[in-house]
Amino acid sequence: MNSLSTQTDLSTRVTHDPHADPGPVTLHARDVAFDFEKTPLHWIPGHPMASNVISMLNLLLPEGERWFVATYNEALPLVADEELAATMRGFIGQEAMHAEAHDKVLWDFLDRHGLDPRPFQRQMQWLFRKVLSPKTSWTPDAQRKDLVERLWLIAAIEHYTAILGDFALNNTWRAHGSDPAMTDLFTWHGAEEVEHRCVAHDVAAYFGDGYLRRGRAMFMALSGLLLLIHRGSRFIAKSDPYQKYSYRRMWTEYARGARAGVLPTLRSIVFATFSYFKPTFYPDQIGSTAQAVAYLAASPAARGAGR
Repeated sequence: MNSLSTQTDLSTRVTHDPHADPGPVTLHARDVAFDFEKTPLHWIPGHPMASNVISMLNLLLPEGERWFVATYNEALPLVADEELAATMRGFIGQEAMHAEAHDKVLWDFLDRHGLDPRPFQRQMQWLFRKVLSPKTSWTPDAQRKDLVERLWLIAAIEHYTAILGDFALNNTWRAHGSDPAMTDLFTWHGAEEVEHRCVAHDVAAYFGDGYLRRGRAMFMALSGLLLLIHRGSRFIAKSDPYQKYSYRRMWTEYARGARAGVLPTLRSIVFATFSYFKPTFYPDQIGSTAQAVAYLAASPAARGAGR
């Protein structure tokens, strides 16, 4: 069976029934193993720019995921609710595995294709290890407030990772003959983002809920992510050894990719941003746990690591 038919069969198996509720899911990190030896730089055939935009996430994610882990390890001793603490430990394990998997891509994929990730990686290290690190010289009260702000910032960012996770489970990459390894990497990661989409919101609310605080964190997350994604996309486009893009062509190619279903539409991102501000909003309104768990049970990388 060729790789395209294998991916299509997998996609068919994990199409979700919106009424199928798997019930409470215990979060845990899954061992995964990816081999990018045969993965081309433009891993979605016919869509080099879309391939680069998705691959750009490998530049952002490792340091961001490690910051999530460090912040939750800082918050965990302050949580008296054992059920929430157990969920946090599962979240920490998954995020740590995400960081490790995407860090591998930097060197086994991007660097091997002649696209040096080091300049952008240093910027991410400065942002997450310096700017967003705990302020140990502050008073205990100020440190506590800063922790709560960072937890709400993570919750706002996780709103977007859940949206992208749902997109990863429901896009047209496979129909376009995408590379199996890279497709599985992002679909596995996206499925876990959908699986644990409520955790960051619950943790932030435990430490201090408030509509104004939520809104402030969303504004910071949205503006920060737009800046990082824009910079990352420009960086990878300029560094691409096979294709060169003008700024105008970048946007033209993005629009073409969105129409083809290999990139999320800007309209869907805007709509999802506004949904966060609804008083009745809760993260389980995004995606399907049943679909996510079904994919995670069938993921080639997870099954391969198990063997």
